Amino acid sequence: MVTFAPDEIGLVDQTSCAGVRADLKTCLLNSDCCKKDKKTPRECLKEGRVPDECLQLRQSFFECKRSILDNRRRFRGLKGY
Repeated sequence: MVTFAPDEIGLVDQTSCAGVRADLKTCLLNSDCCKKDKKTPRECLKEGRVPDECLQLRQSFFECKRSILDNRRRFRGLKGY
């Protein structure tokens, strides 16, 4: 699994979930659905034609975004960050 921390590659986006978002983007853009079939990442996700790694990154991104809204987690900090 490819992981990029925002500090390593100098992402412009410095939000709390930027690293997971960048990993998800690269995973989707490198999938066969986007490369060979020339579909958008959104279409590939809707059809479910992405690798399991991308689906796991999507779930991680969802959990990261949800943890921002959870008041209990806001005070404790983001999980794993």
